Amino acid sequence: MVKLRLKRCGRKQRAVYRIVAIDVRSRREGRDLRKVGFYDPINNQTLLNVPAILYFLKKGAQPTGTVHDISKKAGVFTELSLNQTKFN
Repeated sequence: MVKLRLKRCGRKQRAVYRIVAIDVRSRREGRDLRKVGFYDPINNQTLLNVPAILYFLKKGAQPTGTVHDISKKAGVFTELSLNQTKFN
């Protein structure tokens, strides 16, 4: 099973996170399948690759709680619902 989760980067006390698609059995800093975004909680910056996130969500990937909240703020799930209604 694939999850969309945060991968910690940066230095001590200055953490930044990559949003990655990763196998559930891998550890937090383990080998990821694909990098799909970036999140900086200190400066409150977010950069998302929306087509890649939509691809993994359509394939059944589950986002973690934090990634779900970040994606929801960016409007990823509205695009997902729009795409599903368009093809149905």
